[in-house]
Amino acid sequence: VRQLLAIARRRVFDKGDIVFHREDPADSLHLVVRGRFAARVTTPQGASVLLEVLGPGNAFGELALLLPGASRSATVSALEDGETRSVFRDDFALLQREHPGVKDVLLRLLADQLRRASDRIVEAHYVDADTRVRRRLCELVGTYPDGVVPLTQEDLAAMAGTSRATVNRVLREEGQRGTVS
Repeated sequence: VRQLLAIARRRVFDKGDIVFHREDPADSLHLVVRGRFAARVTTPQGASVLLEVLGPGNAFGELALLLPGASRSATVSALEDGETRSVFRDDFALLQREHPGVKDVLLRLLADQLRRASDRIVEAHYVDADTRVRRRLCELVGTYPDGVVPLTQEDLAAMAGTSRATVNRVLREEGQRGTVS
C-alpha cells in the first residue's frame, strides 16, 4: 500500500466537479482521501441514477488498472470538496514489475466491489423495498459519520431500487420511531 501511494498523484476536486464521465477512457484508479463522490449512470429512459456514494477509504476506477482500452462504467462527481490519489495504469504496471505483490491490493479492492455488487443483485430480487431503503440509510450513515446525509429522496430511491414515494413513507415511519429526523 505504501508503494502504491508513493506513485499516486494528488487530485483536488470542488463540489460538483466531474472526475470522469461514463464511457471515458479508463486510465486510473482513484483512492478517496477526503470528501464524498457520487457514482451515477443514466438509465435508458434518461434518468440519472445514483449507484453509490464513496468516501474516505473507498476507491473507484479499479478496472482501469487491469484492462487496457477499458472505458468508465459510471460518471463520478464530487458531492463536496474532495481529494483523491490517482494511480495511473502505466505507473501501476511499472510498480507491479518491481513489486508483484502490489496487485494483491488491487485484487482486494475488486473483490470487495464484486461482493457488494453481488449482494445488491440478490437484494434487488429477494428483499422488500422498505428493507432496501433502510439498508441504504445505514450504509450512508457510515459514509456520513456526522449523521447528516445531504442526498435527495430521489437519490436514495435510486440507490435502493424503489420509488421516491416509498422512500418518503419509510423516512416518515423511521421519523415516527425517532431513528431519523
